[in-house]
Amino acid sequence: MSELRTHLVREEFLETIRGMEKDGYRLAFIEDEDGVVAAAGYRIHSTLFMGKHLYVDDLVTSESVRSKGYGKLLLDWLRDKARSADCQYFRLDSGTARSQAHKFYFNQGFSIGAFSFSERLTESQ
Repeated sequence: MSELRTHLVREEFLETIRGMEKDGYRLAFIEDEDGVVAAAGYRIHSTLFMGKHLYVDDLVTSESVRSKGYGKLLLDWLRDKARSADCQYFRLDSGTARSQAHKFYFNQGFSIGAFSFSERLTESQ
């Protein structure tokens, strides 16, 4: 996860995860003989717009093992998790500059369903 969220130090990461878990955040990961190679943070929740859905907050595959099927394997597991929870949608956001990730998501059957807007309310870290 540190490859995706480079701004977090270990202690902040663990504290943040513990707080998010109280709101339904869960972590899933894939290991090989060298350790964790892909990880996803997700939650199942409902909105008026999409109904019940699985939302992927974080998704990363270690750069050293990209294009070896781990990302697809993790997305397939998440998709199955969403279906077994009777979710209507499976969704995620991806930064606008992450063109390789966008290509991967399109290849996995995702489409662009909305624009995501944000406004920073605190000083930059």
